[in-house]
Amino acid sequence: MTDTNKMIINLAVFGRTQSGKSSAGNVLLGSADFYSTFAPGSITKECSLGRSCHLHGFMRRGGQEISLQIQVLDTPGYPHSKLSTRCVKQEVQKALVHHFGQEGLHLALLVQRADVPFFGQEASNSVQLMQELLGDSWKNYMAVLFTHAEELEEAGLSEEEYLREASDTLLTLLDSVQHRYIFLSGRGNLCNEQRIKILERIMEFIKENHFQVLSLT
Repeated sequence: MTDTNKMIINLAVFGRTQSGKSSAGNVLLGSADFYSTFAPGSITKECSLGRSCHLHGFMRRGGQEISLQIQVLDTPGYPHSKLSTRCVKQEVQKALVHHFGQEGLHLALLVQRADVPFFGQEASNSVQLMQELLGDSWKNYMAVLFTHAEELEEAGLSEEEYLREASDTLLTLLDSVQHRYIFLSGRGNLCNEQRIKILERIMEFIKENHFQVLSLT
């Protein structure tokens, strides 16, 4: 970027149908760019890119205040209720290269409902898709975003207690991505305070990678 006082962060959301990818993307953007509603099948059929407004003075780097802009790529659910496996892979791969081919991807977010157990073939499918699309370094550029985290509070569980009771499949995945995870509550999901906390958490992960990006070309 030519303007050293501005930073663009590139994110992509992946996950199963009705996991909350589009809704989570809207929270990250602080807007309603992506269509999101309840449905008995997959809603998103094509990838789309959303851009946030600039968050001025979000962070400091090198003694200077930096304004932050978030770009989020929303992707079709995988597996998809209407599209073939091959079609979803081709659509996502094409979009990743088109939107992030030059600048690279800072972080891929695997969106998982906190109230749905993570195990079995469907869980493996989502992770396998990310491995195939992102390459050998996928573990270094991935975090798990748990949606519907309000269910924990209703069940009287803390985040730590929830993870202690999680499946071996999920715990193994979290170990492999260095325990990069975020919980997102559906209550007031456009609340700016929650959005800022999530973005701060994401920036921690990106700083741990020394602001390096995953090349997609």
